[in-house]
Amino acid sequence: MTPVLEARDLAKTYDTGGAKVFALRGIDLSIESGEFVAITGPSGCGKSTLLNLLAGLDRPTSGQVWLDGERIDQLSETELARLRRRKVGFVFQFFNLMPTLSAAENVELPLLLVGRGRKEARRSASTLMSDLGIGDKQDAAPAQLSGGEQQRVALARALANSPDIVLGDEPTGNLDSVAAREVLTLLRAARDRGQTLLLVTHDARVAAAADRVINLRDGLVSDQTELQPARPVAFPFDGDSG
Repeated sequence: MTPVLEARDLAKTYDTGGAKVFALRGIDLSIESGEFVAITGPSGCGKSTLLNLLAGLDRPTSGQVWLDGERIDQLSETELARLRRRKVGFVFQFFNLMPTLSAAENVELPLLLVGRGRKEARRSASTLMSDLGIGDKQDAAPAQLSGGEQQRVALARALANSPDIVLGDEPTGNLDSVAAREVLTLLRAARDRGQTLLLVTHDARVAAAADRVINLRDGLVSDQTELQPARPVAFPFDGDSG
C-alpha cells in the first residue's frame, strides 16, 4: 500500500547569522491512510518544522516529501496551494484566523475556495462549530474569542472541507479538559471516516488517543510506539482539571 504521506531523508537547516542550526537531520517517516499519529518530543526537537514541511508550508534543505503518491517538495507555490485546498487541513499553533472575518466565515473559507455554495458552506460551518461547543460564536470576530475558542474555530476550519489529511500543531494546547475532550472526539470521528491525522503535541492525553506515537529528539526519530485503538474510544480526561 502506498503511504498517504511520506518523508524520505528529510533535512532542514537554518542560517542564523552565519551559524547553521540543524532542525531536522534526515527524517524517514511513513503515514498510512486512516492512521491517527501523534508526534511528541521536547521543545526545539523539530516537531513543528517537520509538520510545516509535510504540509508544504516550508521547503526542505534536502530530502523528499510525498503526498498521496505525488512528490510535493518541488511543486510551485500555486500547485502547492491547490493541492492543500483539496487534500490537507492544517491547525496552526497560533490559529492564523482571518481577523476581518467572523468565526463562521473563517470556517466557511476553505469550502468556498473549492467552489462550494455559500449556503452549503454556512450549514457545514454551523454544524462543525456546534459540535465543538462554539455554535453561539459564529458571528464573533476572532479578537472577541478566547484562545481556546479561537483554537476550536481553527480546528473547524481545518475539518470543514473533509480533507484526506489533517495536520495539527498542538491542537489542544489552549483548551481546558472538557474542550480538549470535544476536540479529540471530533478528531477520532474524522479518523473513523477514513481521514488521516498527524498531530504534534506535548499533551500525553492526545498521544494516548493516537494509533501510533512518533518521538523526535535532536531532529531525528528516536522511537515509535504502536498503540491499540479502542472502540468506543475512552479518553483519559475524567477527573482532570486540564
